[in-house]
Amino acid sequence: MQKNKEILGHPVGLYVLFFTEMWERFSYYGMRALLVLYMTQALFLHPETAATVLGYAGIKHGLEAVFGPLSTQALSSQLYGLYTGLVYFTPFFGGILADRLIGQRRSVYIGGVLMAIGHFMMAFENMFFLALLFLILGNGFFKPNISTQVGSLYAEGDHRRDGAFTIFYMGINLGALFSPLVCGTLGQRVGWHYGFAAAGVGMMFGLLVYHFGRHTLPVEDIRERLVETHQEEQPLSSDDWKKIIALIILCTVNVLFWGVYEQQGNTLQLWADTNTNWNVLGFEMPSTWFQSFNPLFIILMAPILNIFWGWQSKKGKEPTSIAKMGIGCALAGLAFLFMVFTVNMIDGHKANIMWLFFATFIITMGELYLSPIGLSFVTKVSPPKLVSMMMGMWLGSSFFGNYLAGYIGTYYEKMTQQNYFYLCATIAFAGAAIFFVALPPLKKIVKNA
Repeated sequence: MQKNKEILGHPVGLYVLFFTEMWERFSYYGMRALLVLYMTQALFLHPETAATVLGYAGIKHGLEAVFGPLSTQALSSQLYGLYTGLVYFTPFFGGILADRLIGQRRSVYIGGVLMAIGHFMMAFENMFFLALLFLILGNGFFKPNISTQVGSLYAEGDHRRDGAFTIFYMGINLGALFSPLVCGTLGQRVGWHYGFAAAGVGMMFGLLVYHFGRHTLPVEDIRERLVETHQEEQPLSSDDWKKIIALIILCTVNVLFWGVYEQQGNTLQLWADTNTNWNVLGFEMPSTWFQSFNPLFIILMAPILNIFWGWQSKKGKEPTSIAKMGIGCALAGLAFLFMVFTVNMIDGHKANIMWLFFATFIITMGELYLSPIGLSFVTKVSPPKLVSMMMGMWLGSSFFGNYLAGYIGTYYEKMTQQNYFYLCATIAFAGAAIFFVALPPLKKIVKNA
């Protein structure tokens, strides 16, 4: 059967999931590239425009009741953090529903449709918050069940699994590479709503790829799963509980990394817009093209890093998954120390884009050490009957990280740029320290992972 065929040593289904996720990430990152700029430069810039947005007054009042008066930038940062955070919170519940009720395939369809609707609703200013709600709910169904299906393509112990997640991760970033160039350019040069509509079109393409390639994916028997759920309610073993606790610890530390990393779509995007010279050979590039730096580096560096890890493995020196995640946090800290150096070097002038280019390179290397490794780690360590839920928990840790990113961003106007970037670096280094302190005891629990 076609689903047993392979391309470049991997099942055909991996590439179906690759292109499905590529288009979904095209839509997500295209919208994300525009979000903070849209809120600060258009939607909330004038009170009369903001007042037309359904729910604006209530949401602003609620946030200000907790955090005090918020400027347009601070309010936008809070909303950015809440949105990107909730996008990673709902997958926990989407994973539970898939595991226990509707299955992974149906979840992907439901999530894709909800997200497409949400992206198209962004074309209407008064529907802004309702559109975000559709995107948040849709991602909850979609995200954990795409990632989990990658792991289900491989038998337990298959050495190709880590490589499969790296290939899959490149699909994510291929979509993220082109989306700012398309959605960002349309949004900044033609009209904000054209950029958001382009994101909706991307989501529709993703659904079509998944639908026509569904026969290459493992078959689910929902009835059998329900029978197992109700008739085989065996308690988790002590080893299962130890692994779950280990995952909870790692998810907690993961929050610090994402709180810093997500500044790329928040305060670093604002810095790129106001403190960077985007004129290259007479062509004024849209500042949202900054969002393409990170996925470009991932596509270029992921294969090289895989080769490097393979070389380390042959020498018996490849770091464990947990150690790699600690290295990822440390690299994120170095990226923001580089931003401190950049601010000092430009001394109030606009920076050459190469400064931002190099800072993004460093934080991208940190991401490659942490994010795809974390996805693979969850599928290897989780108890089999809870794998979608545990994937949802891993993604859910990004909820707190993304909200932390929004909260940290409220200090962007209150601190000097140097001190703000020092703050981000300190948070990332704290995460790295915790990973390495926790490494010895966790290695005993999750052997060979």
